[in-house]
Amino acid sequence: MYFLSHDGIQLYYELKGSGPPLLLIAGLASDSRSWLPVADGLAERFTLIMPDNRGAGRSSQECPISIDLLADDCLALVRHLGLEKVNMLGHSMGGMAAISFAVRNPRMLEKLLLAATSPRNPARNNLLFSDWADACASGSDRAAWFRSIFTWIFTERFFDDHEVVEGAVRYLLDDPWPQSPQAFRCQVDAIAACNVTAGLDRITAPTCVIAGDRDAFFSLDSSTELARQIPGARLTVIGEAAHSIHSEQPDQFVRAVSGFLLPE
Repeated sequence: MYFLSHDGIQLYYELKGSGPPLLLIAGLASDSRSWLPVADGLAERFTLIMPDNRGAGRSSQECPISIDLLADDCLALVRHLGLEKVNMLGHSMGGMAAISFAVRNPRMLEKLLLAATSPRNPARNNLLFSDWADACASGSDRAAWFRSIFTWIFTERFFDDHEVVEGAVRYLLDDPWPQSPQAFRCQVDAIAACNVTAGLDRITAPTCVIAGDRDAFFSLDSSTELARQIPGARLTVIGEAAHSIHSEQPDQFVRAVSGFLLPE
């Protein structure tokens, strides 16, 4: 458990494992704990660097938030750790920040993985996320709010076990570092303002786009197009997975990441 003072904020991060450095950037409303389903598996081969994004978890929440600022936080963390280069994996909003990092700091990136993400959020998603932010700010029932989000990020199979669903809800309700409604709104606005499409053809790091075949936010066609626009990028599709790929298919996810970063 570490903190980095940077740009007027406190950035919380964790280190785990051994091997080549792999920086993990979480998605909307998520923090370093979102990687728990895959952290042990990845830590067997990599040194994981897992920050809480600004606006979430134990990092500062009441602060300016943009996709570029999230990327700048990662740059500050890499420099703070004395690393010349890192591998980077971003999920959803974290993938947008990873693209921003890759375009602006190419010499500091070894390899890039983009999971369930896009360089620009579709208008439908922006509307949905904004409605979620309004509901959060209005004090709506939090359990129902979480369950509603689950219907978008998990496949139908997740809901077959009622205890699993309610256990996940309880885990979030009992969060000792909950995200404030204002911080959630700021992250939503940061996603809506993001458009890093123009920089895709300038990414020089070997890149792997990871897609869930049932992602309701970013379709397989969208992920295929993202891989096409990045020079030399490969596309890896994980079956029976919605938006939260690493939660639903952790073993396949670990194999995909490890196979790309450390091919046999």
